[in-house]
Amino acid sequence: MATLNIVMMQPQIAPNAGNVARTCAVTGARLHLVGPMGFVPDDTKLKRAGLDYWHLLDITYYKDNDEFFEKNKGGEFFYFTSKGTHAHSDAVYPDGCYIVFGSETKGLPEELLHQNPTHSVRIPMRSEARCLNLSNAVAVATYEVLRQWDYPLLENKGKLTMFDW
Repeated sequence: MATLNIVMMQPQIAPNAGNVARTCAVTGARLHLVGPMGFVPDDTKLKRAGLDYWHLLDITYYKDNDEFFEKNKGGEFFYFTSKGTHAHSDAVYPDGCYIVFGSETKGLPEELLHQNPTHSVRIPMRSEARCLNLSNAVAVATYEVLRQWDYPLLENKGKLTMFDW
């Protein structure tokens, strides 16, 4: 079974984290929330954005970046940033990889990006725009990884509810 890890480093906006949690729930991705965060995990805005999918989540909390990297040694990390020099769709994502996103206000630390230039990727966008909304960027990245993996364990056919076909 393929495993995708989504990492939010120091998220500041509860509804963004809630939306990301919902993306994780519907795709089966694991969610890693790295502090310090701009909200508490029981924030009502976080819960509302995630709707009633919380029971479907595999979620881990970390005090800070150091604790996250210590507990996930040996992982393959891809850093999503507007400062990346490679398109996100050009990267090849292995099973078990971590796709990492920075806070809404600061992004990822430049030192981390400098140390990992081949794994710093960018979702293409216009140069006059700063960046995508964080939860939208996570969704774009998640579905690119899952597309490369041929959408493991995901339903790819819907059905009408009013008609019995």
